[in-house]
Amino acid sequence: VQLQACGGGLVQAGGYLRLSCAASGRTFSTYAMGWFRQAPGKEREFVAAIIWRSAMPYYADSVKGRFTISRDNAKNTVYLQMNSLKPEDTAVYYCAATKTSYYSDYQFYDSWGQGTQVTVSS
Repeated sequence: VQLQACGGGLVQAGGYLRLSCAASGRTFSTYAMGWFRQAPGKEREFVAAIIWRSAMPYYADSVKGRFTISRDNAKNTVYLQMNSLKPEDTAVYYCAATKTSYYSDYQFYDSWGQGTQVTVSS
């Protein structure tokens, strides 16, 4: 599976951004799509995931109520709507695909898109 992410940028605290991740290739074997982020000097952390068939979403506690993950099957695209952004959301965001049910562990994802930078100013 090949993934292409876009939508990052610079925004003030309280603002919003929407990230997109377009998938191509052997997408039929995908169990879930996820978003992870990595800030400088920190480990990559789980943000959100969506089960491809059922569209069931899962979120990290730090983004619950602010971020929404969704998918468009027809376009093979996953979105991450990020509202009420905080400076601590600043990171490089990555989309990824996994064939397993371990949706919150980046080690189980085998396809990754290029990162997109999200910067939230205070």
